[in-house]
Amino acid sequence: MTRIGILIGSTRPGRKGDQVARWVHERAARRGDAAFEVIDLRDHPLPHLDEPLPARAGRYQHEHTRTWADTVARFDGFVMVTPEYNASIPGVLKNAIDYLYAEWTHKAVGFVSYGADGGARAARQLRALCELLQMGAVTPRVSLSLHTDFEDHATLRPGAHHVNALETLLDHVVARSTEGRTATPTQRETDEAVIRRHIGEVIDAIRAKDLEGLRRLYSTDVVSFDIDPPLQHVGIDAKLKNWANVFTFFQEVTYEVRDLMPTVGEEVAFTHGFGRLSGTLPDGTPAGGMWVRVTFCFRKIDGEWLITHDQVSVPLDILSGKGVVDLEP
Repeated sequence: MTRIGILIGSTRPGRKGDQVARWVHERAARRGDAAFEVIDLRDHPLPHLDEPLPARAGRYQHEHTRTWADTVARFDGFVMVTPEYNASIPGVLKNAIDYLYAEWTHKAVGFVSYGADGGARAARQLRALCELLQMGAVTPRVSLSLHTDFEDHATLRPGAHHVNALETLLDHVVARSTEGRTATPTQRETDEAVIRRHIGEVIDAIRAKDLEGLRRLYSTDVVSFDIDPPLQHVGIDAKLKNWANVFTFFQEVTYEVRDLMPTVGEEVAFTHGFGRLSGTLPDGTPAGGMWVRVTFCFRKIDGEWLITHDQVSVPLDILSGKGVVDLEP
């Protein structure tokens, strides 16, 4: 089913955004054409943007970024609830948007704003920002006035015309999100970016010798055809044991991947390329490593792409029966 996130764009004490989001959710939950969920930025305390690489690169270094990216990626469209602060959107909302790129692109978005003048200027700025991210901003919007739609400027009491406007906004967001789910090229672009980021996280975890970081990137029933015997390693514990052996062998470890070629379907994807594991031995001796052929197979499980199979190999010299380990891509 199409999934729509209702994003609360303020975290300040005494905010009214949670009231507005609850109202949106209560109306939306009566529909049967999509599943709606409130996303509260208070649950994602992101520091000022601290990623060293641009969001377009899709290689997130920090756990808080990866958690936020996984949250946003689950949804097909969004309703963004924003107040107007000094004729603009809250800094915390801009910051949260700036952290990501692929997780936002090509997804529908509608705006519910509130403020002294209905938050109109904030909504216009937010629309421009989302359109730069190639999001599909719908035309209908809801503008709530602090003077007429909040009793004593405190408790939300929207007029009937706002209810009708909200229903129209939701109609458009759901319709556009549903189109996005069936627009295969667009979805493939998004999934390909997620998969490339996923492999980037594998590389980062290996370099950090982070077994628990690796655990969350594989399915529990992963089957691995690794370079080391036996013929196969079955299950996440067997896979992690293999990586633990590598981390014991190297004092410092480096992993690099080249020429990745992803192929993405609706529920299954694979990518192939070349990888090299190298590093420094415990006695300080550099170990240059060798280039191998590597394949990652992914399956989408509960909306998340996980590695269910990987394979590493080198060419075989038929006459000698030995692997050829001195080739370079």
